Amino acid sequence: MNAIIACGGTGGHLFPGIAVAEVLRQRGHEVLLFVSEKEIDGLALSTRSQFRFEKLPTVGFPSVYSPRIFGFLRRFTESLSLCRSIYSKFNPQVVLGMGGFTSTAPILAGRLRGISTLVHESNAIPGKANRLAAKMVGAVLLGFKEAAQFFPKVRTEITGTPIRTELKRLDKESAQLKLGLQAGVTTMLVMGGSQGASGINQAMIKSLPSLRGASLQIIHLSGSRDERLVTDNYRREQIPAFVAAFHHHMEEVYSAADFAVARSGAASLAELAFFGLPTILIPFPYAADDHQTRNAEIFARSGAAVVLKESDLTAELFTQNIRAMIDHPEQLRRMSEKSLQLAPGDAANRVATTMEEFIKS
Repeated sequence: MNAIIACGGTGGHLFPGIAVAEVLRQRGHEVLLFVSEKEIDGLALSTRSQFRFEKLPTVGFPSVYSPRIFGFLRRFTESLSLCRSIYSKFNPQVVLGMGGFTSTAPILAGRLRGISTLVHESNAIPGKANRLAAKMVGAVLLGFKEAAQFFPKVRTEITGTPIRTELKRLDKESAQLKLGLQAGVTTMLVMGGSQGASGINQAMIKSLPSLRGASLQIIHLSGSRDERLVTDNYRREQIPAFVAAFHHHMEEVYSAADFAVARSGAASLAELAFFGLPTILIPFPYAADDHQTRNAEIFARSGAAVVLKESDLTAELFTQNIRAMIDHPEQLRRMSEKSLQLAPGDAANRVATTMEEFIKS
């Protein structure tokens, strides 16, 4: 079949979409990705020349009372027109939207063409785009069962959130050495999602003096804006660290780490669980409907994570939680087991199979 996957705008939409595309290609299907014009999309696809992709000019939905609504409508109309033109040549049989307004125009264009349309919702609370798109699709595929209540009038299926095929567990000590770290030393991964997180970066910098002398080394993915600042602070406090704005080979950093500090976007959580990493979760406080907090609470209830509100985050509280991870290896082991139990399993294959079933039916 010919399949469209609309997955741009954030890493949380893009990487699960790529994961499904990989499975479909392995099964012999043709796949075309729709992405946004954001830098993160181009950066991620720059190392994946095997994929065909088109950029859409869609932007996020503003308030209906904002002057920006006119720009949104203009760009949405442009995106819809581009999708319909591409569909007339590519002739897709199915369209999968991964969320965000990059996926809404492709879904609508598919509905107008009379072909099968589906959306995947990774978060525990769905975003505006998927709530709207759900009115136009045959099924909503879910990362968390908790999201089903928001889609009472459409078929739902719990698939989990797909993760990329390159994310394979590596030997821990080899991964540490590859990153220029010391083998066998407790290693903490700090990351803020695909574009970094200034709040986490600042909290980490403030905590470094209290961590000096701890048996700890750090992998810190800072985002491009704070990379120099974060690097300088690790050097000043003489704490061993691998710092990068972004890392293309995430299997290396996940494999090298013993625990993590992270936001709680659904795609990041799926990857952390796959590698069995206990995590200090700091939800992004401005996420729509506070969905990152709802995601984090699912992991906290299972015993896989500790949740800290960014507004409550002091250097003392942050350091206390980091040291609890370092000083209690048995607790860390139990949290790792709980994390693995939340791993999405074969999510990408389940999504691909559902797409195939819709074509057959």
